[in-house]
Amino acid sequence: MQKICVIGGSRYFGKLLVKRLQAAGHQVTVINRGSNPPPAGVEHLVADRNDEAALTAVLGSRTFDVVVDQVCYTPVQAAVAARAFAGRTRRYVMTCTIEVYDPATAAPPTVPADTPVPEEIVDPATWLVAMDLPWHDDAYVEAHYAEGKRQAEAVFTRAGSFEFASVRSAHVLGGGAQEFTGRLAHYAECIARGGAITVHTKALPTVFIHYEELADLLLWATTADFTGPINACSDGPLDVHDLAAIIATQADREPVYRTVPAGEEASPFSFDRHYAMSNARAKELGFSFSRTTDWLPGAVAEAFTTEPSPTT
Repeated sequence: MQKICVIGGSRYFGKLLVKRLQAAGHQVTVINRGSNPPPAGVEHLVADRNDEAALTAVLGSRTFDVVVDQVCYTPVQAAVAARAFAGRTRRYVMTCTIEVYDPATAAPPTVPADTPVPEEIVDPATWLVAMDLPWHDDAYVEAHYAEGKRQAEAVFTRAGSFEFASVRSAHVLGGGAQEFTGRLAHYAECIARGGAITVHTKALPTVFIHYEELADLLLWATTADFTGPINACSDGPLDVHDLAAIIATQADREPVYRTVPAGEEASPFSFDRHYAMSNARAKELGFSFSRTTDWLPGAVAEAFTTEPSPTT
């Protein structure tokens, strides 16, 4: 049994992670702002992670074996957490994202389009941190989501007061209405009514992971001994046409496409740039991934019963 603190953990794979940790016999503490209570038997601490004094006060004299941070988006938040948990935990795991590799938001080394992107392409130990940017502005953080994640990793990597690992997640699907972005439901609704999926002239593959598999990987990461980033994605990249074809089969419709001019935004999961991840490091460390095509039909079936996000 370990004492594990989860920051966030109130929805989707974070909520499932809390349940899995509890089922595995760990003593679990959840910290959030109080809008969603955790399951019975889980300690609940209410604090705004952005308020260092409040976070430190609510922690009191508690210590943990592992902290899993589900909601860190900026280097400022990372710096607050690094100070608050210094001396309180031996290991810190941050949930990160595939977007850190997006060449539209940074300039990592070029990787050939047929080569899965490895973790070392974005090295948090060498990434520049700019704490003086407007990280307290919600609109700025949303517009600079990938950079905020990169810099947060960099802050934790250099903190030095605990082992640090980050889990760079692929696009997460599954769970029907629990998938709060509504992206898969958008595809299902569009294809079912015969609407056009907007795609790039040459749509490149990307990678996905089921929300239950990501929860399993995060659970594994609490007991593993690796440090640094690992990529989390199911086997088998898919492009937007592959995805639409699977959905269209269940909808009994032919997918309709509209190609957008260069530079114009297309449907989610149509990409004109390559940053599909490699999961080789996680496999070498002992985690086994499923194949995307094994679980995607089930996720699609759930999506047909879900309202698409109005912002998708």
